[in-house]
Amino acid sequence: MSVSPDPTPQIPAEAGTRPKARMSTRNRLLFFFTAWLIVLMPFLFWWNTWFGRQLTDKQLAEYLQDEKHPRHIQHALVQIGERMTRHDPSVAQWYPQVVRLASNPVEEVRNTDAWVMGQDVVSKEASAAGFHEALLKMLADSSLMVRGNAALSLVRFGDASGRPQILELLQPATVTAPQSGKIIDTSAVGTAIRQGGIVAKLQAGAQTIEIRSPISGRLQTLSAQTGQTVGAGSQVATIDPGTEQVWEALRALYLVGQQNDIAAVVPYERELPNIPDHVRQQAIETEKAIRQREK
Repeated sequence: MSVSPDPTPQIPAEAGTRPKARMSTRNRLLFFFTAWLIVLMPFLFWWNTWFGRQLTDKQLAEYLQDEKHPRHIQHALVQIGERMTRHDPSVAQWYPQVVRLASNPVEEVRNTDAWVMGQDVVSKEASAAGFHEALLKMLADSSLMVRGNAALSLVRFGDASGRPQILELLQPATVTAPQSGKIIDTSAVGTAIRQGGIVAKLQAGAQTIEIRSPISGRLQTLSAQTGQTVGAGSQVATIDPGTEQVWEALRALYLVGQQNDIAAVVPYERELPNIPDHVRQQAIETEKAIRQREK
């Protein structure tokens, strides 16, 4: 019996295919180098700006003096605060520097500094350095957040002098125009905004000015619309305070709040989507504590 030939011709695997173009060694090296940079650069940026990175004593001393890089100063202050919480006695050598930074021209540095001074309220070194006195002066700072952090730290000293500033933390922040001009852009109502985030842009002659939020929170209202001309000091927007800010203020009022403060606390007791449960519960406990003290 003869076998019928296969009607489908068998084509060798190599036939009909075009040879693959190979990347040159130079191009391969260039490709891998570029990919390496794409991965490395964000890591290096994160590494250099991450406040959790431990500093040696030498680095800490250098960072505290680095006026050209405020984030280095903040990094050093955060490290000092962490050492305070661990009750590291060696940290006291930098206490005079901490007090000096209370008048630093950079708001973010002063803000961090106010927080740090609240981490040691009992040691003789903190008392000798003048933490308490420096915080009292910071209650008159131009920044809402610096005033608030100073007031919160003073509560840890058992000092209620900053109670008005703590109440201020529970209120919406007003954003005003730094000078007259035309609003050319705004963020949308309801947008989450970080401290220093752009709320609107103002055209003043040939200059474009970014109007920024003094706090982290959510854009509650816009008083000026795109295309509108506003005067210097005119209200542009209001920002609802962020969750962390409200919670810290309520915790402080739990200790130092007075009867007149209840009106500022009660709004945070409501069951609303924008009020987390832990904040609502803290507001309830704060009101109870105030009423018990006033009996």
